[in-house]
Amino acid sequence: MSNFFTSSIGKKVIMSLSGLFLILFLCIHLSVNLLLLVGPDAFNAGCDFMALPFIKVIEPVLALGFLVHIIWASVLTIQNRKARPAKYAKRCQSQNCTWSSRNMYILGALVLAFLALHIATVWYKFKFGEIHDHYEFVSGFLVQPVYGVIYIIAAILLGLHLSHGFWSAFQSIGFSNQIWRKRLEYIAYFFAVVFAVGFSIIPVYFMIFGN
Repeated sequence: MSNFFTSSIGKKVIMSLSGLFLILFLCIHLSVNLLLLVGPDAFNAGCDFMALPFIKVIEPVLALGFLVHIIWASVLTIQNRKARPAKYAKRCQSQNCTWSSRNMYILGALVLAFLALHIATVWYKFKFGEIHDHYEFVSGFLVQPVYGVIYIIAAILLGLHLSHGFWSAFQSIGFSNQIWRKRLEYIAYFFAVVFAVGFSIIPVYFMIFGN
C-alpha cells in the first residue's frame, strides 16, 4: 500500500480525490456567497451557519485537502517535466489538448495566489476579528474596483482550471471510458461556467449597484 501512495499513479489518485473534495467545498462556498445578492439578513444567516461547531471541524480537513492537492500537483508537474520535457508537449499537441490542460499548474498557482490574498484580507478577519455585520464587511471589499476585478479574474481562472481538472480527476481514479469521457467533459464545462459566472457576478453586482 505504501508503494501505491508513492507511485505516480498513487499520487495522481490522491491529487484527484483531494481536488474533488475541494470542488464540494466550492459548491458550499459559492452557495453562501450568492446570498450576498439576496441581502444582508440572508448572507449574515449563512455566515452564522458556517460558524457552527460541526462546520468548524471541517476547516482543518479542508486546509489539509488544499495542502495535499498543491503538494502532489507540484511533485507530479516537476516529475513530468524532468521525465519528458519535449515528448510530453508534442504528445499533448498531437492529441489536441486544450489550453487549460497544458497550463493546469500555472492556473492552479494563480488561483492559489488569489486564495492567499483572500485569506489575508477577508478570511483572517472573519476568523479572528470582531465583525458584527458580515455583509457590510464583505461588500466593502467587493465595491472596490481593484479587488472586484481581481476577484473576477480569479473566478475565470478557477473555471479554466476546473474545465480540465474535473474530468481528469475521474479519469485518474479509473472512472472513465469512451462513453463517460465525453459526459464528464460536459459536466466539467458546466461546473467551470457555474463557478466562473457564479463568483464573478457577485463583485460585478456590487461594483455597479454598491452596497
